[in-house]
Amino acid sequence: MTIPTTDLTPPDVIRCAYAELIVSDLAEARAFYVGVLGLVVTDEDENAIYLRAFEEYLHHSLILRKGPVPALSVLAYRVRSAAELDVAAAYYADLGVRVERKPAGFTRGIGEAVRIQDPLGFPIEFFYEAEHVERFTRRYDVQGAGAISRLDHFNVVTPDVPAAVAYYEGLNFKVSEDIEDSDKTVYAAWMYRKATVHDVALTGGDGPRMHHIAFATHERSQILHLCDHLGAIRQSDKIERGPGRHGVSNAFYLYLLDPDGHRIEIYTHDYYTGDPDNPTLTWDVHDNQRRDWWGTPVVPSWYANASTVLDLEGNPVDSVARTDDREADVTIGADGFSYTRADDVTTGFKLGAQL
Repeated sequence: MTIPTTDLTPPDVIRCAYAELIVSDLAEARAFYVGVLGLVVTDEDENAIYLRAFEEYLHHSLILRKGPVPALSVLAYRVRSAAELDVAAAYYADLGVRVERKPAGFTRGIGEAVRIQDPLGFPIEFFYEAEHVERFTRRYDVQGAGAISRLDHFNVVTPDVPAAVAYYEGLNFKVSEDIEDSDKTVYAAWMYRKATVHDVALTGGDGPRMHHIAFATHERSQILHLCDHLGAIRQSDKIERGPGRHGVSNAFYLYLLDPDGHRIEIYTHDYYTGDPDNPTLTWDVHDNQRRDWWGTPVVPSWYANASTVLDLEGNPVDSVARTDDREADVTIGADGFSYTRADDVTTGFKLGAQL
């Protein structure tokens, strides 16, 4: 994959801010995201539902929009000021990608925005202005035992992880952790703007596709409650993987599948990355503790399945095959549940050079 470059200043991205998913049945999607996950409905109509988590004060962090093909419609990043929209438009025009200026209100609750299909093939939006709504941080009267606090990150699948890392480094994202083998094949990388482990993770595979969207809770007990809730309503089949603790990020996790198969992670307890000399942690692909600190094998579907992404006109983007080795080839054996570790690996990871 060849990534275009420019000498222009990139937009000043603050953090990942919202995602829009196309779903086939709004009522079923609402039952999952509101009835099970407990997200707050900011607004809704016959075509879309606008949701946020309890600590969020922007209009939404997730849009569910009815459409013919379940897919990712947009990933949105908030920039530092309205002036950064002009910076974004100039930056991407110089990269040679399609740039669209969207007026305030094009997306309900969002001000003027710039949308592009980035060099990796993903539909991306940059915005600053947004409608403010009630922050439910202290509304313990409406928070459930599994309360979700905020959107945390996106995870996307791309066939060329080093090229994708270079693209995001051009946007001044930094790498917190990555996975390599002895031949320096890069299988995945975690990149951040806010002071957590990541705003976006880059997973090697056929893409562009969306692997998952992650929401954070404050406590592990809230994730366990969600598991109990799903069991109680006889929907434990929506649990794809977990609960467990990642080696990468150190976070406690749970992966769920919504009614259309979109993957949602519930995530807590990663670490601070805000110092300018925060080091990169590199994991050996043969160390199973990178994906699960307890060594629990990863289910094959977690590597194989991901959501289609749409272009700016709403058409599915063709997936390009990954040519480098796939992590699943190293991790998953004939039975689908192999446990691997290189003979010369002791700790399984090492501190890389600081960024």
